[in-house]
Amino acid sequence: MPAKGKHRRPKPQRFTRSIAVAGTGGAALALPLMGATGAHAATTTSAPEKAVQSVPVVEKTATEKSRAAKSARVTTYSVKSGDYLSKIAEEQDVTGGWKKIYQDNREAIGGNPSLIHPGLKLSLGEKATTRGADTTKSSTSSGTSSSSSSSSKKSSATQSADTTSTSTGYGLPVTGGTIGTGYRVAGSMWSSGYHTGVDFVVPTGTTIKAVAAGTVVSAAYDGAYGNEVVIRHADGEYSQYAHMSQLSVSAGQTVTEGQQLGLSGATGNVTGPHLHFEIRTTPYYGSDVDPVAYLRSHGVTVG
Repeated sequence: MPAKGKHRRPKPQRFTRSIAVAGTGGAALALPLMGATGAHAATTTSAPEKAVQSVPVVEKTATEKSRAAKSARVTTYSVKSGDYLSKIAEEQDVTGGWKKIYQDNREAIGGNPSLIHPGLKLSLGEKATTRGADTTKSSTSSGTSSSSSSSSKKSSATQSADTTSTSTGYGLPVTGGTIGTGYRVAGSMWSSGYHTGVDFVVPTGTTIKAVAAGTVVSAAYDGAYGNEVVIRHADGEYSQYAHMSQLSVSAGQTVTEGQQLGLSGATGNVTGPHLHFEIRTTPYYGSDVDPVAYLRSHGVTVG
């Protein structure tokens, strides 16, 4: 019996092992706790993600404010009597000059930049460009009768301009004429001491044409120049046609490039029939610039 008792005493050791096993099990059970801790850490990282997602909203708001600020700088100008695009551009300090105004308001003005009338509303700034973009977006969905009417008017104006205009909108004052006396040739026969324009040698009765679209400032007899026509153009410059035998236009009339102004002749102080042609910065004598250089700058070939 005692021998058997000695043999059975190791049982408490088995209990100890079970405790060890339990301890091992406890260690195993701790793993989910560690995982939960990791999950908790992952949850805390979600806040920066929300902050990152809010950045585009801030940028969008800033963009909208910027657009609103640009729109605030846009002004609408009402054309007054005596106005022309280059004058408006200078007085209103428009970047890009009269060409920018014409480009932004072409639909309202039409095919001829010189044909503006009192009361016409012009957009000065960036509104006209924005309006054009908005119109492009809405035209595909709206298709209103007003847009159709505007398109018809624009089409008619374009067709009218195309029938009389060259690709550059400028041309020669006569067809087939050669230059006799050039610009700034010195001579005592001229009161200024030099020739203020160029003479195109053509026979009496040759058609005289406007070199560009514009408004007739004067069309009458003017002493040494004989029968003359002076036209104001959209760029603010003036063209003069002198010694004509017949006038076909009158003051205040609008003309297109290539339109007949009258017929060549030998009126005024001349030695023979020809067309005296000038480009001026004002309607008056003494403000002349090189007419050949002017025409060439607008793509016209002058022989």
